[in-house]
Amino acid sequence: MPRTLQVFNRSQNTKLVTSGVVADNPWARLVGLMGKRSLPDGFGLLLRNEAAIHTFGMRIPIDVVYLDRVGIIVRITETMPPARFGPLVRGARDVLELPAGTLSRTHTRVGDQLELNLS
Repeated sequence: MPRTLQVFNRSQNTKLVTSGVVADNPWARLVGLMGKRSLPDGFGLLLRNEAAIHTFGMRIPIDVVYLDRVGIIVRITETMPPARFGPLVRGARDVLELPAGTLSRTHTRVGDQLELNLS
């Protein structure tokens, strides 16, 4: 059973993820969000030990957050379309995939501190 996830942006005092999933093995990271037709508000997928992603096999755009080892945002990509390669982000340890528009709505930006609650 996948681990669940909640994410709070401490810098902006907002919740980014209320009901998410952790992909912490190679198969879960490979499958990711492929084939999804929509993502509900409050959803997020945390890809552990990743510094780059792609959106091949995805049907929807997503917001992407690259985090360092202590949860500080080192790069963001808003509304990344399907069938794209994302950059290899130096200093990133984890990647958080969110519904498109989440970063704009929550005013999340590079340098913000995220709190990850895994269960």
